[in-house]
Amino acid sequence: MLVLRLLNVVAPAYFLCISLVTFVLQIFLFIPSMFRDPSTTPLLSPALLHGALFLFLSANALGNYILVIQSSPEDLGKGLNLGEGDEVVADWLDGSRSPGSALPSTHFCRLCARVTQRHDHHCFFTGNCIGRRNMRNFIMFCLYTSLACLDSLVAGMAYISAALSMSFANPLAFLTLLPHSISQFFSGALLSSEMFVILMLYLWLGIGLACAGFCCHQMLLILRGQTRYQVRKGMVVRARPWRENLQDVFGKRWLLGLLIPVLNVGSDYHRQKEK
Repeated sequence: MLVLRLLNVVAPAYFLCISLVTFVLQIFLFIPSMFRDPSTTPLLSPALLHGALFLFLSANALGNYILVIQSSPEDLGKGLNLGEGDEVVADWLDGSRSPGSALPSTHFCRLCARVTQRHDHHCFFTGNCIGRRNMRNFIMFCLYTSLACLDSLVAGMAYISAALSMSFANPLAFLTLLPHSISQFFSGALLSSEMFVILMLYLWLGIGLACAGFCCHQMLLILRGQTRYQVRKGMVVRARPWRENLQDVFGKRWLLGLLIPVLNVGSDYHRQKEK
């Protein structure tokens, strides 16, 4: 438990650090290197378009990240008089209250010390539980984080290709880039800044693929009307049309959420809150 609590603090700081490094490299290194002659650069140059795209992806990733944290699943333990803090922790840990005794699909998170409905999982990178209230923002966060990482990967490969006068036309060039770069770095033929960018390329690739895979898996569960917690516990869910499952998570204003980070104001959850 101590390790999990420590991870719950370190993981968000790690994500913010990676985001800051990515932003600095893009704005101060990759994008300026695309300008060959700033005085003759057209208004809609590839460099300006790439910069606008990166800022759009970064703003959506960071905005949805903040909304995931702010839109925490409500503690059902308070409304059900289950207690809170150390009291409810002790009751749930000693087995006097089972996760299904309060409401269907409820789960007690030991790290958050609260009972939430439609619990999916606890995300260490946000330090928060993911449930009905913030599921849409969490999926958008994963989607735009994946796109921002892959965008940075392409920009970084273009920078390394120009700096080292190499081509990535051969797919094996990227696979052999790291071992060759390490040998050149220790021999003094490669600058530390270039070596750092090469290491970031593989980090962006890993994070981008992981977020993309997790987003696809989460969307598959949503279409089936399930959560990861329900699948893990073998819970049977009521079969519903996939359109209803999507609308329950994304709401009627789903298109607006694809463009800007907003709360899921059109979902069934918020309609129930208004009533």
